[in-house]
Amino acid sequence: MYEKVNPKHPDKLADIIAGMIVDIAYKYRERPSVAVEVLVGHGKCYIILESTVFEYGTDEVRDYIDKRVKEILEQDDIEIVFNFVPQDPILANAQKKKVVCGDNGIFRGVPITVEQQKLTNIAKDIYDKYETDGKYILADDGLFVCQSKAENDDIYDLIVEKGYDLVNDICLADVNPLGYWTGGIDVDSGATNRKLGSDMGDAITGGGLHGKDLSKADVSVNIYAHLLAQERGEVVEFYCAIGDRYIEGKPYEEIVELAKEYIKSIGGFEEFAKWGLIRPTN
Repeated sequence: MYEKVNPKHPDKLADIIAGMIVDIAYKYRERPSVAVEVLVGHGKCYIILESTVFEYGTDEVRDYIDKRVKEILEQDDIEIVFNFVPQDPILANAQKKKVVCGDNGIFRGVPITVEQQKLTNIAKDIYDKYETDGKYILADDGLFVCQSKAENDDIYDLIVEKGYDLVNDICLADVNPLGYWTGGIDVDSGATNRKLGSDMGDAITGGGLHGKDLSKADVSVNIYAHLLAQERGEVVEFYCAIGDRYIEGKPYEEIVELAKEYIKSIGGFEEFAKWGLIRPTN
């Protein structure tokens, strides 16, 4: 049993905005210290940003973030409320000489299941057509689709068109049980890291994947655990404490570099936020 949401779900929009801001931080500094929280909905977008990248306070950067938020949300009249603050100097200084673990955490990486990959691909197929708010469940008794701004019959037709066998491969259990709906941030609010089940499947974390630089274990160790679980084909578990230089004998700096390469390979933190660690293969 697994649930997936698409990139236009309000919570994912908040993740995407946070990821976009982290991408900006890496354009300013090779090793920025940044943590972003985003709350969006009903005409407003609140951004709380802790960072050592003080240039964020300039009009140029604020204007760029303002522009990108409006593009992501597709709303030119959204009110954006900024709160830029420097990160705690003790935390920031800890990363200056050597990359060390930026927070406490527990982490469990789990191999992606056939069910999880199938649902993620179905979600992407539906999203490619509608590009509107949507959420989906694949359970023992079938596929449940809630897709905004879509007629039920069109969803059935799309599933068949994409080659899914509704008899032998997948049972379409229900589509939009409350009928036609519009979705989006004028109907619901969104917040960062509220859809980790969609992003991580059966994996476990004590933190969140989005809106943080790579020194934060919530990002790097989660990515490392995920990649290692796929490589080994088995569950892997780690824990760490703030300031640690090694995780089970592996230098933390190497884990950060592995995570950096992964983020780079998928196009950056903004792209990472769209689907999380369980990504479409179609």
